[in-house]
This record gives sequence, C-alpha cells and structure tokens, in this order.
Amino acid sequence: MARSYLSTSQIARAVGVHPNTVRLYEAWGFLATAPRSPSGYRRFSPAHLEQMRLARLAMRFTWLGGEVRRTARTLIFQGARDDLGGALESAYHLQVLIETERTQAEAAAQYLERWAQGRAADATQQELHIGQAARLLEVSADRLRNWERNGLIRVPRRPRNGYRLYGAGQIGRLRVIRTLCSARYSLMAILRMLQGLDQGESQDLRQALDTPRPDEDVLYVTDRWLTTLAELQDSCKQLVALIEEIIQARRS
Repeated sequence: MARSYLSTSQIARAVGVHPNTVRLYEAWGFLATAPRSPSGYRRFSPAHLEQMRLARLAMRFTWLGGEVRRTARTLIFQGARDDLGGALESAYHLQVLIETERTQAEAAAQYLERWAQGRAADATQQELHIGQAARLLEVSADRLRNWERNGLIRVPRRPRNGYRLYGAGQIGRLRVIRTLCSARYSLMAILRMLQGLDQGESQDLRQALDTPRPDEDVLYVTDRWLTTLAELQDSCKQLVALIEEIIQARRS
C-alpha cells in the first residue's frame, strides 16, 4: 500500500499559517527534517503535523525572554525530536513560570492599590539628591531620569541650583513604579494609570493598567499584562492537553 504523505501546503492550512512558515520551522529545527520525494517535494507525516501544532502553541511564550523563552524553545525542540515525555515536563515547568509571573503581577497591583488608598510607601525623613535616591531604591540615576522624562513622576528642584529633591512622597511613588516595572508592566501602562490617578481616578487601577487607550499607537502585550498572563495560563493548559493527547494516541 502506498504511504500517504502531507504536503507543505496541507500542514500550513491545518495550523493556519503560510507555507513559508512551515519551511522556516523545519529549517530552524522546530520540525524533524522531512524526507523528500524524487522531485524534491517535502513529504510530511502526521507526526510533523503534531510537531507543528506544538511549536505554534509554544511560540506564544518565546517573546517573554529569560527562562520562559528558554523553556518554550526547549519544549519545541523536544517535540521535534519526538521526546514527548520531556516536552510534557517542560510544559509543566512553563506553567509554573507563568503562574509565578502572574503572582508577581497581582502582588504589584495590590501594592499599588494600597499606596493609592493613602498607605505610605516610604518613611524617608530628609530630601535626597538623585544619587542618594538611586542608591536607596537600588536603581540607576539614569533610570530615575528616564521615569521622569516619560512623565511617571514630577520631581521638585532646589531653586538655587536646580538639583532634584526626592522626599517621602516621591520615593514612595518611585517604589510603586519600580515594583510595577519589576512585575513587567509596561511604562505606557504605568503612565496611563498614574495620569488617571493624578486626576483623581483612584478606582479601577487594575483596569487602567490593563486597558490601552485608543490613542496608544504602538501596543505591547505588557500594556495589558494581566490579561496577557491569563491568556498564557490558558495556553499552558492547552499545551499540556495537546502533549498528553499525542502521548495517549501513540500508546493506543
């Protein structure tokens, strides 16, 4: 009986991508190398289709960088090697990483809400110069200047020499900004929220962090970070379910 093969176009249609994407994934090692027909056409198998689906789903995580990106790429290569047990293990590790990201994002939002309700975020007694403030917050002076240039904070200046002066109010606000940045909220999301807060909009701060305005021309996933993390958690569940489905089909 003649063996049935899948063409590049068939693989592409099955996962909703351009055929060139399938070719690129093979070139990058995201798919096992497909044998060629005598005329040079790729002969993909059902296993290649499984690898493609797995790679497409895992690619949703690669833009995050760091350990999340490394784990997602490891999972893709494990799938291409048909190491489904390893891929499943990586999928569960990815789930832990995303849950950690979401916990940090939620904790940062809670810190913001307490500060916005009037809870003091710092007890600095004396006004600090920028170098002193940077050392206290363990960030660079350039980063403090960048937050000021981007409108996240206004810092009073000494009239005599123009030096910036950071009091308890400024240091507290900077602690909130640093916490949100460390939790991966974008500067645009933080600015959007702070502008509303400065105008007296102290309710629904999470929604402000998570809802880009219509005039924000360039959007990043961290502009709606809480929603993105919820979506990635769903993607983790889909990854685990897909790998377990493939394993079960192989064992049947």
